[in-house]
Amino acid sequence: MKVRVEAPARLHLGMLAVAGDGPRRFGGVGVAVSRPAVVIEARPADELVVEGVEAERALVFARRCRDALGLQGGGHLRIVEAIPPHVGLGSGTKLALAVAQALIALRGRRVAAPALAEAAGRAARSSVGLWTFALGGLVVEGGVRRDSERPSPLLTRHAVPDEWRIVLVVPTAEPGLSGTAENQAFARLVPSAERSAAIAQLVLTSLLPALVEHDVEEFGGALTRVQQLVGDAFAAVQGGRFHPRAGALVEALLDGGAAGAGQSSWGPAVYGVVGSEAAGRELASRMEEIVGAAGSVALVKVDNHGARCERA
Repeated sequence: MKVRVEAPARLHLGMLAVAGDGPRRFGGVGVAVSRPAVVIEARPADELVVEGVEAERALVFARRCRDALGLQGGGHLRIVEAIPPHVGLGSGTKLALAVAQALIALRGRRVAAPALAEAAGRAARSSVGLWTFALGGLVVEGGVRRDSERPSPLLTRHAVPDEWRIVLVVPTAEPGLSGTAENQAFARLVPSAERSAAIAQLVLTSLLPALVEHDVEEFGGALTRVQQLVGDAFAAVQGGRFHPRAGALVEALLDGGAAGAGQSSWGPAVYGVVGSEAAGRELASRMEEIVGAAGSVALVKVDNHGARCERA
């Protein structure tokens, strides 16, 4: 038997309560995108072996998942593709969940996505990666309890119109914060009830209704404002509203016709949302001229399906 798992990258569109002082913290909005993606091929084996790109990182996840889920035996995993690490696209969570999914699929088992995330040691702060892995589309998650390490609950999931496109720009730059530096940054954030209320209102009364009505202009306007508010909350720990290489690119995306634009997670990846393939091609071409050899530009679709697991 052979198993193939493909998991799409995610864009983190913003937190609902950046440094909330209530019983829950963070919360978030995010969307799955078609590329880049994690692709894993797995087959039965007596020992646990991982090869391919990001093999060392994947082996750590595989051992952790095997032990947490009580899986017997091993497995031979080949990482065919991986999401570039530490650029804001959810590489670690998607790799960990794809590895876990491959291991349980080899054994004919089914495990719910939150349990996979717990076994892999992910979703302790944000569950956007978890829910976009499980369901695709745009997701809103409600934040983690201060007294629990369980993944935060899904509040809503909605498909994104098939005709919408995202221009994804990943500049060549220092990676965004991760690990210890990320934990220290979150510890320095100052709660703001006013900011959290403004973000929540934008999500509930503009961004989500516009998505339901397929109004890309209203959706984009709300998204851009959410990104500005979230960016201002992180300005003191990341050197400005956006990553040092991201701010000018966000403005270029908006000037080039994006309905909305922002930075994914800590960056430096940025994105612009447009309403059609033609508009996406035009904006992507413009951004390629701006970025040149100092990064990459891709025109991608939203993935409304989530991770795929095939057995042969």
